[in-house]
Amino acid sequence: MPDVLLIGDSERSSELRHAVKVAIGDPFVYAELAGRRVAIVWSIEGDRIVEADPGIEIVPSESFTVEDILAEVDDVYEIWPVQCVRYVRSLGLRSAVVPETFPLAVADALRADGVELTVDQRLFDDRRRIKSPHHLEGIRVAQRAAEAGMAAVADALRRSEPGEGGRVLDGEPLTCELLKALATDAFGRLGCRGDDLVVAHGAQAANGHDSGSGRVENDDVVLCDFFPRHVESACFGDMTRTFRVGAPDDTLTQWHRDCVEALALAISMVRPGVDGAEMNHAVCLFFEERGHLTKLSHPDGEPLRDGFFHSLGHGVGLDVHESPGLGRVGGQPLVAGDVIALEPGLYREGWGGVRVEDVVVVTEDGCETLSTFPHDLVL
Repeated sequence: MPDVLLIGDSERSSELRHAVKVAIGDPFVYAELAGRRVAIVWSIEGDRIVEADPGIEIVPSESFTVEDILAEVDDVYEIWPVQCVRYVRSLGLRSAVVPETFPLAVADALRADGVELTVDQRLFDDRRRIKSPHHLEGIRVAQRAAEAGMAAVADALRRSEPGEGGRVLDGEPLTCELLKALATDAFGRLGCRGDDLVVAHGAQAANGHDSGSGRVENDDVVLCDFFPRHVESACFGDMTRTFRVGAPDDTLTQWHRDCVEALALAISMVRPGVDGAEMNHAVCLFFEERGHLTKLSHPDGEPLRDGFFHSLGHGVGLDVHESPGLGRVGGQPLVAGDVIALEPGLYREGWGGVRVEDVVVVTEDGCETLSTFPHDLVL
């Protein structure tokens, strides 16, 4: 096993958060070498790391003086790379693998000091795929928060009434912004946060990532994609549901039925060894048999804005999108312990769309679905 070097903060670096399990906002050094797991960090933060994981050795950063560095450098931005060189030297580390997000200025300084750094993102992705009990429980909590947010939105849509210029809730205009606020409040009550969420109505639902805005119309489609993050574990949940308010729409109803059946097909395929690209291919075939466009038959290099135009899904954990991939290319064989989101969708540019999404844990003989919220289109 090669030596590992991580430098950054564990609020933004998922590799570091996986290693130390606590949120630290300032950059520090973490290494795995010769059987040691060691962090060079401010001693106060070190106390928090050891409380979460006693197996990590702490070297207080205060034990390294900075006065001689200040005498050497002219630019304040040079201080941290020089400090990192000294930290790494003190560990006796002369070669290591690093993730692709490793800070370039620090890498330049370390390489100038003779340290050999090799980028191996696959190594860091693979070691996060099989979820620990700590991370799996965080995902479960985040998924419950997503469901609580979805229930709050569904209740508001169910109680809303037609009004002049659009739907009304408790005498006030019903907007995507109000629905988002209801969802985020529900997240918070379960120890999660997630201001970056999708509540898109009408034609906005045709864009897979339009966050949505404005008033919900009297006869409308509302697509909700929630991916709250559990604060304590930093793990995400992920769930999408699509709702219809007002008069029914036959096209939307059929699309929704097709998406729910495609989701069931995908879930039925989940087991260790199945390749994500194979699953994506099967769902594309299913959609094409129903008369929908997919990338399966669409020419490479040309944008596809209608039909099923994105991948089937992705891994979920410390990032909302992580390994394994489940796209047309770059799919990866599933392993027991993977947590994946499956999200078939159908869209028509300028008109609207439907998507349903559930999260499952890959088990030794299939999978466990973490999403229990109903898929109903009409409330």
